[in-house]
Amino acid sequence: MRKIFLLLLMIPSFLVAQKLPSIADKTKGMEKHEGFLNFYIDQENGKIYFEINKLDSEMLYQTSLPEGVGSNDIGLDRGLTSETRIVKFVRTGKKVLMIQPNYQYRAVTNDANEKRAVEESFAQSALWGFVAEAETGNSVLVDATDFLLSDAMNVSNTLQNDKQGNYSIDKSRSAIYLPRTKNFPLNTELEATITFVNSAPTSGNLVSSVTPTPQDVTVRMHHSFVQLPDDNYQPRLWDPRSGYKDISFFDYSTPVSEPIVKYYATRHRLQKKDPNAAMSEPVKPIIYYVDNGVPEPIRSALVEGASWWNQAFEAAGYKNAFQVKILPDGADPMDIRYNVINWVHRSTRGWSYGNSLVDPRTGEIIKGVVSLGSLRVRQDYLIATGLLAPFKNGKPADDKMLQMSLARIRQLAAHEVGHTLGLMHNFTGSTVNRASVMDYPSPLVTLDASGNIDLTNAYDNKIGAWDKVAIKWGYSTFTAGENEKDSLNAILTNAFKSGLRYLTDEDARPAGSVSPYAHLWDNGSNVIDGLKFVVSGSGFTLEWEHLKVPVSVK
Repeated sequence: MRKIFLLLLMIPSFLVAQKLPSIADKTKGMEKHEGFLNFYIDQENGKIYFEINKLDSEMLYQTSLPEGVGSNDIGLDRGLTSETRIVKFVRTGKKVLMIQPNYQYRAVTNDANEKRAVEESFAQSALWGFVAEAETGNSVLVDATDFLLSDAMNVSNTLQNDKQGNYSIDKSRSAIYLPRTKNFPLNTELEATITFVNSAPTSGNLVSSVTPTPQDVTVRMHHSFVQLPDDNYQPRLWDPRSGYKDISFFDYSTPVSEPIVKYYATRHRLQKKDPNAAMSEPVKPIIYYVDNGVPEPIRSALVEGASWWNQAFEAAGYKNAFQVKILPDGADPMDIRYNVINWVHRSTRGWSYGNSLVDPRTGEIIKGVVSLGSLRVRQDYLIATGLLAPFKNGKPADDKMLQMSLARIRQLAAHEVGHTLGLMHNFTGSTVNRASVMDYPSPLVTLDASGNIDLTNAYDNKIGAWDKVAIKWGYSTFTAGENEKDSLNAILTNAFKSGLRYLTDEDARPAGSVSPYAHLWDNGSNVIDGLKFVVSGSGFTLEWEHLKVPVSVK
């Protein structure tokens, strides 16, 4: 009995010992950064703490790679982004879990029980587990250091899959990167320097070619926590004829007579100030920022080419709705508030691409990210130099090679920005008088009256007719008296009646694709006329992708 009594006396003191301190006491002497998700920096111990005052509230979570590896073959480029996820912090005792709900399966209804039945039928993902260090009211403090020093961008697996070595994180050589760790009212931006060490005796050739010490690869990783967009965005049902990318999900509230899979088009939010006006300024324009690390004259060419899209938005009834600016000094291109056109350097020529960070609930594009490989313009210059052989009498006064290269980079900027606006390829644009910058442009090389090679019309200098149709379908707003479904259908129906075509990757890339109108690199209304143009000696066709230059002379 005496032992039991003594044990009971000990219980209150045990409980008191486990009580968490207040956040103010725990963070005394730390550097506080207020914003969307308050955080504290413990400079002395190299730690960072999150103050989570939004328990059970959903938010966007995005990871990215602001400092890459530099190899096109590996693919870990500067500016690379992961998928956009929705997360929430859920507390159970001293445990705080970062949960990703499963938006692939849902019930779009106001019935809470119907929603719960779907949520409980499919797994969620716990992305991280934190331990509560302090609390004040409904706020809890957690140590986020290990979370931020984790392999959020899956670098180690990528290097291993590419047979570059067995890399793992060395925490002793990893730390929070304070210059890019910032807080704002609607978004929290955090960054870390991460070092991967190879346990294999040697490193692969790819990583060896781009790192000073191949056994030790150091990059930076960025984390964004962002307030969810409000409910004023109206999703647009996807139409396979529209040229848009889509998101899809299972909606278990759908009547049994209708398809259970729903498709939304991916697009930016854009609204007219005056919905009834044929031409109106937007409530908020779409602004893209060109990397301020791009040299001239390429920088101006990128601004000009990307700005072509304003022609399409004007055709859809918007004034100054699409704008292109230079990224301000000090601005972080990883900040989710900026649509960016990144200038990416690699050790070899690589792909350029456009990616969108999308709200998985609605298809709304939160951020557009373009990555342009810097070596491509140099390759274009060399190809033009080989065609023109301009140095017979010394360096020419008119640098026609540079002009062609800049024309190509303008078109490339427009193409990749188009992807970030939601658009897919249109590999039949070239058959309808260059109707789309979303085609792959084969440079149109002709002979002038004297029989000399002429590159002045190698690439288009404007947005295409199909691109205007696509933007009109994706971004038009409709008044209360208009039937949106019928109006959208009319836009596409009238476009196809006018002779425009739309065929994308599935129609052009696979070995089994047989459409005579879809080809990745071509010119002319059909393949026969294109062939005649080449063999007649009146023109040249460059197969850029394979670096072949077939030239036919009479």
